[in-house]
Amino acid sequence: MSRIKILAVLFMMTAPAVFGQKATSPTTGFPPSYGKKAQKEVPRPKLVVGMVVDQMRWDFLYRYYDRYTNDGFKRLLNEGFSCENTLIPYTPTITACGHTCAYTGSVPAIHGIIGNNWYSRELGRSVYCTEDTAATAVGGSDAPGRMSPRNMLTTTITDELRLATNFRSKVVGVAIKDRGAILPAGHSANAAYWFDGATGNFMTSNYYMTSLPAWAQAFNRLGLPAKYLSKPWNTLYPVETYIQSSGDDKPYEGRFRGQQNSAFPHELAGSMGNSFGQLSSTPFGNTFTLEFAKAALEGHQLGKGPVTDFLAVSLSSTDYVGHQHGPNSVEAEDTYLRLDKDLGEFFKFLDQKVGKGNWLFFITADHGVAHVPGFLEENRLPNGLWSESAMAKELNNAVEKQFGIKKAIISNFNYEFFLDIDGLEKAGKLDEVKKFILKEGMKWPGVANMVDLHQLASTTLPEPQKFMMTNGFNAHRSGDIMVVLQPGWLAGGKTGTTHGLWNPYDAHIPLVWMGWGVKPGKTNRTTHMTDIAPTVAAMLRIQMPSGNVGNPIQEVTK
Repeated sequence: MSRIKILAVLFMMTAPAVFGQKATSPTTGFPPSYGKKAQKEVPRPKLVVGMVVDQMRWDFLYRYYDRYTNDGFKRLLNEGFSCENTLIPYTPTITACGHTCAYTGSVPAIHGIIGNNWYSRELGRSVYCTEDTAATAVGGSDAPGRMSPRNMLTTTITDELRLATNFRSKVVGVAIKDRGAILPAGHSANAAYWFDGATGNFMTSNYYMTSLPAWAQAFNRLGLPAKYLSKPWNTLYPVETYIQSSGDDKPYEGRFRGQQNSAFPHELAGSMGNSFGQLSSTPFGNTFTLEFAKAALEGHQLGKGPVTDFLAVSLSSTDYVGHQHGPNSVEAEDTYLRLDKDLGEFFKFLDQKVGKGNWLFFITADHGVAHVPGFLEENRLPNGLWSESAMAKELNNAVEKQFGIKKAIISNFNYEFFLDIDGLEKAGKLDEVKKFILKEGMKWPGVANMVDLHQLASTTLPEPQKFMMTNGFNAHRSGDIMVVLQPGWLAGGKTGTTHGLWNPYDAHIPLVWMGWGVKPGKTNRTTHMTDIAPTVAAMLRIQMPSGNVGNPIQEVTK
């Protein structure tokens, strides 16, 4: 070989080092230090804990702040990073949608969970979000066990964590509500557990396992629901100190079975009967859920392996209490004061079992809540009640009278009317009947607008209504016409309240991060529920879920 050729070969072998790159071996093509831990491993926490507080409006972080302890919500806000203006980017704002969106980074238009229930044209009946006729109960009653995540069309951040570690990461979901445990845990979860009100036990389905683990059976044998319900629910502090709430006994609050009024104390044992379901409507349901979550963490040895694990917890009792009593009730305040103490104990547990600084935590909500119309009326604020089923019935009567067509509206869910598309097309009256319904619907008290969901692109609507409707409309599962109510109006009865609309009281939710990789602070920049999953993905350095539309919250990841 000539001297020039020899020099050329030597130059090619050493050029990377000359130009600031690592030289490679002429035989392997890898850096000489390959396999010798030349670089540190990708930093990740031992455990991620995601918590959804059902029906927690953003302002509850601060409404009772002065009464919170230093270990619960105050620790979150002082040590964590709070996204103060986090909004739900779709409507309707309903439980199953919220749990799914938070963990998929997606919207109902894509992930397919458009409500707790919806009407299936293929089946000709209503469908429950997590129903699975192929599943069977494990450790509980038959009907509550026929559940799985199969109706969800996309992956979750928990699925992506499992994929990123070749399924070595462990993922567990826990909640009183089946949908609150199943949907966040994803398709590939190791386990999801939910409450069986008939037996008082946590249960699952054969989608996950064939029998409850020994630790879960032992937990169920403790009989905690009976112990919680054996004592009256009284206020944690003297009732007269609950100055952030309206009077204790209000006619527009729901009552516990057998009680003559809505005032404390609430006798629970007498209302239990043969079911433990009443536990869900007390703050002790949250305590019970967190106790089981602790047992699940130890039972599954979460945070103990070589890769990151994930515990998804949903606290459902805040929703039951809110629906029954309203957000301005003493019951709601007491529930959050008790939850604050429970959170403090839970954080201490994570510090002890996983190690402070080794776990990443976020807390959010699936939706907010509207004030009880009776409370608004009492305080001269805009309000009203609207009945979805009554309106559907009257519109059907009007269509029959005008066109001779029976039951043009075949179902109604989630502020949406499902039309008999095939029947109306066969009669050649689809467009006519639809226009008639849109016009007649506008005459109803409390109705702000009637929207043809198939014509959203050409419909004049204010933002964020149009944005939220578009994200909430799934072409295969949604209804055909959406009803928009005036602010303060809701679908419900004379007692209690609900949620589901585009308004800020239903769509403005908390989002606070704490623990591994999080620096204290806050942002008032608008963020969305769909930003949660991609933020977790960015922090863990894994792929976003398959239907993700959100963006990483950069302030959290810096």
